[in-house]
Amino acid sequence: MTVQLYNTATRRKEDFTPLDPAGRSVGMYVCGPTVYDLIHIGNARPQVVFDTLYRLLKARYQTVTYVRNITDVEDKIIARAKERGISIRDLTDETIAQYHRDVDDLGCLTPEVEPRATDHISQMIALIERLIARGHAYAAERHVLFDVPSWPNYGTFSNRTRDEQIDGARVEVAPYKRDPADFVLWKPAEAAEQGWDSPWGFGRPGWHIECSAMSSQYLGENFDIHGGGMDLIFPHHQNEVAQSCCGNPGSDFARYWVHNGYVMSEGEKMSKSIGNFYTVRELLDAFPGEALRLVLLKTQYRQPLDFSKAKLREAKAELDRLYGVLRDAPIKDGTGAVSDGVMAALSDDLNTPEALAELHKLRDKPADLKASAYMLGLLQQEPVAWFHGGAGATGPDVAEIEALIDERVAAKQAKDFARADEIRDSLKARGVVLEDKPGGVTDWRRD
Repeated sequence: MTVQLYNTATRRKEDFTPLDPAGRSVGMYVCGPTVYDLIHIGNARPQVVFDTLYRLLKARYQTVTYVRNITDVEDKIIARAKERGISIRDLTDETIAQYHRDVDDLGCLTPEVEPRATDHISQMIALIERLIARGHAYAAERHVLFDVPSWPNYGTFSNRTRDEQIDGARVEVAPYKRDPADFVLWKPAEAAEQGWDSPWGFGRPGWHIECSAMSSQYLGENFDIHGGGMDLIFPHHQNEVAQSCCGNPGSDFARYWVHNGYVMSEGEKMSKSIGNFYTVRELLDAFPGEALRLVLLKTQYRQPLDFSKAKLREAKAELDRLYGVLRDAPIKDGTGAVSDGVMAALSDDLNTPEALAELHKLRDKPADLKASAYMLGLLQQEPVAWFHGGAGATGPDVAEIEALIDERVAAKQAKDFARADEIRDSLKARGVVLEDKPGGVTDWRRD
């Protein structure tokens, strides 16, 4: 079964063939967070998309090296640390910890490598020096800039004309630039700011050079897959391609480029002013992470996604039904098989809606259901833990619930059905649903 991926670079769906001649190993680099604030629902989508691709690749290939970077040097980070009156390192460490908590709650596997930009300054400087030596960059007024006209292929990757490049680059207009489209590789910093010594003076790297340096450090000058959000195609990924190909002659950089689509929220562009801007953490405080993951998987990754809290509630109910299947038919780990239908759907450019439809066909095969759901990062909790800990585990605690269930059982035995109904209704009002089973057993779940 061949994996097919839509390649942004060629603008078509292609069979995926690894660079490894033996076809056993794959390298994938994905642009990670800039760590100055909590991630929001739009940031969550690539985490889930590329985690799903990672799961598919791991099922198909012997070795997968997944690299997801952390940008911990950037103007927004400096500004936020100053605003809060804390050190940059304290801010970035705190934000990285919050980020890890969020992606863990979304069910994302840990990448093999998670490099921080600040640990790779020497590699960035070395790449910039090669670009200067080969006539693709120049120093000017303590800056170093990439000379866009020096590479005739600039704009091919992003499919942008010269005017579109300048309009969309959002680059600073400065008198020291040779060309309006030239972008910064290194910028000066004051002594009190975050910075490093370099051949061009004390300063810090531009954003784009970071990913070029880190991807080549861990995956080589040529590697298989580069991923990120569609908003990164230009200028970030276009600039990565230019830097990497010019700094490493003969390199094609990444062979397959995979980009997820945009996220709307409640039918509109996310905005704090209209109240539809949601951080992942505030959503996870009210809903299980698995429900959020399911919402993100219900739309094929390249298509625009319209997120809503109503969809989260629907996803929670859908997961309740699937976990109910697993609860009612206990299975032993390792006894199930991944369905061919799920694998076929995921291999077809990560068609997660179709994979989810195939998953629902396995309701009469609980072991296969659980094994297949792993490929989507779903249904891996113990059913009891899911039902008892959902929705942020708000409401009465387990001991109180079980005591009330015991009281209800006693009331029914005493034929005090009014009291039994009162207990059931009061728990429901507090978000706990009782489910009477044959044999006098009562299960419960958080609604």
